[in-house]
Amino acid sequence: MIQSMTGYGKAVVAYKEKKVNVEVKSLNSKALDISARIAPLYREKEMELRQIISQTVIRGKVDFAIWIEKEAGVDATPVNGALVENYYRQLRAIIDRTGLPEPQDWFATLMRMPDVTTRTEVEELSDEEWQAALSAVNQALAAFVDFRTQEGAALQKKFAEKIDNIESLLAQIEPFERERVEKIRARILDGLKTIPDVEYDSNRLEQELIYYIEKLDISEEKQRLTNHLKYFRETMEEPAGQGKKLGFIAQEMGREINTTGSKSNNAEMQNIVVKMKDELEQIKEQVLNAL
Repeated sequence: MIQSMTGYGKAVVAYKEKKVNVEVKSLNSKALDISARIAPLYREKEMELRQIISQTVIRGKVDFAIWIEKEAGVDATPVNGALVENYYRQLRAIIDRTGLPEPQDWFATLMRMPDVTTRTEVEELSDEEWQAALSAVNQALAAFVDFRTQEGAALQKKFAEKIDNIESLLAQIEPFERERVEKIRARILDGLKTIPDVEYDSNRLEQELIYYIEKLDISEEKQRLTNHLKYFRETMEEPAGQGKKLGFIAQEMGREINTTGSKSNNAEMQNIVVKMKDELEQIKEQVLNAL
């Protein structure tokens, strides 16, 4: 079944005082192109994350983001009380020795001193937290695949409609194709009658007419186009990831339709060919979104 290259998935997993957020978005692209925004705590796992994403996404321009939300109290920068007391003792000693006036606001003075509110601890990623983060990643990717599958079902329905339309238009060509042979024969004979005192070998003329009509025959083009339409339908039922293949089949369909148009030599047939081209063009536009 077809999947769309357009996708979106998001998940949030709680871990202690944190919330691990993961978001995955994608648009169509000829290859896999991953742009990742990763919280500093998880950057050491970037290669593993990219590998997990590539196994699921396969193809497309992907924006991946994983970030952490913490409770306000947990995320507050701690005040280094021991350092504040040390600064106070030093300043108190200087004032006593020199007789300088005391600050009117000791608290404001001390809080402006270096490193009083600097975070010094280094947070390390535990196995337990990493498993929680992986759970969020997998949930987001599952939602992402579901989104792609839903979009792909809509694409497949649209493709099926367009293939049916082309098949119907191809059947409409047949009556004009038979009628065209007689019209060509009549037009050539009428042209010969307008030439005065002309003599011609009727057998040779018949041979030339057969040769000319054979050059305009579109039986092979019709058969190949029918085969391509059937192959397109079969490919849509194969596992996801056939977007490029569908694009190649659409190109082959276009060649047969174009050749049919160049050989038609009939206004009604050419009008039908134009309609077939319009249906195929819509397929080509949408097949770029198929995974």
